[in-house]
Amino acid sequence: MTTGETVTGSVVPVPYDPELVDGLAAFLDLVEIIPLRADTILQNRAHFATIIPPMAVQAEGRAVTWEDRVIPGPAGAPDVEITIVRPAHRTPDPAPAVLSIHGGGMVLGTRFFGTPELIDLAERHGVVGVAVEYRLAPEHPGPAQAEDCYAALLWMSAHADELGIDPARILASGQSAGGGLSAAVALLARDRNGPRLAGQLLGCPMLDDRNETVSARQYDGIGAWDRNNNDTAWTAIAGADRFTDLVSPYTAPARATDLSGLPSAYIEVGAAETFRDEAVDYASRIWATGGQAELHVWGGGYHGFHGFSPDAVVSVAANAARESWLRRVLRLGG
Repeated sequence: MTTGETVTGSVVPVPYDPELVDGLAAFLDLVEIIPLRADTILQNRAHFATIIPPMAVQAEGRAVTWEDRVIPGPAGAPDVEITIVRPAHRTPDPAPAVLSIHGGGMVLGTRFFGTPELIDLAERHGVVGVAVEYRLAPEHPGPAQAEDCYAALLWMSAHADELGIDPARILASGQSAGGGLSAAVALLARDRNGPRLAGQLLGCPMLDDRNETVSARQYDGIGAWDRNNNDTAWTAIAGADRFTDLVSPYTAPARATDLSGLPSAYIEVGAAETFRDEAVDYASRIWATGGQAELHVWGGGYHGFHGFSPDAVVSVAANAARESWLRRVLRLGG
């Protein structure tokens, strides 16, 4: 009998923390009202456009400034749009910086899906943030997404003086697809002798195109970003190469055979979500090389639980743990 199965062969999911149930329902009602299938990707994009507030709305009344830029993309590829978020009151000292990579399964969303994190970090810690508008699949198969994000990292490092940032304190950060792409950027920077990241924050990361773990099967047809949505997205990203060794580790970081020499990783995931097992495996493989990884698996947590259930005890604990790691890795004062 396979782990996670009953004697009848049915897969039993980990139950949700009771404090999170209302937040999960709100997530599903707002974000996932249209099942993600190959023929609904465009419809889902249109829906996402209605639920992501414009930057002007997000930044209104906040102690930040922001600007849009267009920077060079990867060699032979289109330019990349970014948004730079800065604290309104800056010190003369170089600031820590965050490359923000948005979620959405690499098929949905815009860079403004991740800018709330940058506004918060700018206000509280004086962080300078760059949110990157990477190309989406299936129009642009992987690893186009990671290449765009890496181009943004190269630009940040080359323009550190102009941005007023410390090139030794740049963090790649994202949730879901953004977490997977942050891992891919870390791999690219290592393999190409690029900028040395201070860390990689992998929130409920989307890492493995195969979608065959126990946790994926436990959340097949239930929960936020279930196995079916994940399957649709990975087919769009990897196409005919999916499930084969032709899938690049910069497309699906779980495909990397060597996880040595990577920057410190913070990996957080809910115990009650599709990505649990691949996140645990990724942390374990970093440790196996002697690398630094901090892994948190939050009991009863659904995909993205701390965003939609911020007042739950487990969410408060998750946010505090992430904050502790950020302070250590980016050497934040206060």
